[in-house]
Amino acid sequence: MSKIPKAMYTAEFRAEAVKLVLQQGKSPVEAAAALNLPPQTLGNWVRLAKKGQLKTPSGAGLPVAALQDIEIARLRRELAEARMERDLLKKVTAYFAKESWPGTRS
Repeated sequence: MSKIPKAMYTAEFRAEAVKLVLQQGKSPVEAAAALNLPPQTLGNWVRLAKKGQLKTPSGAGLPVAALQDIEIARLRRELAEARMERDLLKKVTAYFAKESWPGTRS
């Protein structure tokens, strides 16, 4: 007798299934029937999500402090990139301004 393969669900699918229960107010049994998955599986996901332990792609299961740290790191990278672009534009502007002055050689 062969073993039935275990179903694999993506993190996005899990997050959306949990949203049906927690945000839209459906019961786990109704949502599981609509998504064609075992009610016990969805119940486990909901339980983990309430504890903040469900792994999700967007970080919805992470504590607020961790989400803030991620956002701060993203903003610091953007700021560093903007500063590099600004410095490059200053240098390019100075180069072209020098060439456009009358009586100067390049």
